[in-house]
Amino acid sequence: MTAEKIDHIGIAVSSIEERLPYYRDILGLEYVGEEIVVEQKVRVAFLQVGESRIELLEPTSEDSPIAKFLEKRHEGIHHVSVKVKNIKSALAKHEAAGSQLIDSEPRKGAHGMLIAFVHPNSTGGVLLELSQEPDT
Repeated sequence: MTAEKIDHIGIAVSSIEERLPYYRDILGLEYVGEEIVVEQKVRVAFLQVGESRIELLEPTSEDSPIAKFLEKRHEGIHHVSVKVKNIKSALAKHEAAGSQLIDSEPRKGAHGMLIAFVHPNSTGGVLLELSQEPDT
């Protein structure tokens, strides 16, 4: 497994409408759109930063993982996403190394990406998302 780049940094927010102006208007990041990821119970807005993005994550229901994160930790960095060529191979390498996986199989994320999470206990306290383009 070789990471290609940081795909995005996920930031949990209570309201995209309230936080978007800071990233778009003050930092000058390019707003590239948003979508609702029904499977994750989250609304996401993406802002381009060079080759990477910032992903604002707003819960769409009270039982969303992002809603639970906001309850415990308030707004802030939720995860770092690393893009890989082969997510199944990356998961196998993590498993073989003894990493604690949240997802043993990839699932669908925003933009149709395949995603899987590695628990912060295995990464020095950072929730790590592995992501792969859907057509590779």
